[in-house]
Amino acid sequence: MSQTEVAAAGGRERQVFQQYKPEQGKATRVGTFIGSALLIAWGAYFLYQQLTVFQGDEGWRLLVTFGIPIAFAVVVGAVAWYFVFGHRGTGDFMIATEGEMKKVSWSSKREVIGSTKVVILFTALLALYLFVVDMAFQQIFRWLGVLQA
Repeated sequence: MSQTEVAAAGGRERQVFQQYKPEQGKATRVGTFIGSALLIAWGAYFLYQQLTVFQGDEGWRLLVTFGIPIAFAVVVGAVAWYFVFGHRGTGDFMIATEGEMKKVSWSSKREVIGSTKVVILFTALLALYLFVVDMAFQQIFRWLGVLQA
């Protein structure tokens, strides 16, 4: 990096694994990285399962069945780390997301339970109403001779 680029970047050169604004958006970034890590682990396990059918001598078989999933996890994990912690655009987005989540007015436990009861009751009443209407239509169609049972 030239001195002009270093000066434009705020007076210091960014390292490969240097975090962008490390003190901001910690919870969102860590949660995103944990979710990414779980998906990466699932992907590596899926690769391992698909590669167990590989035939060859023992050394190559172990290298292929374990090496490819591990390489996948390391490479994709490094890319995920870069985008979650090191990339300026993604970092700013996650910092803003965490800031917005702190502004949300969350419902109380009592309000959530009350709303849940209303939804369950309304759903049960609607199901009962549709059952009655369905039975009525079946009876009407039987009288008309359209439905034979």
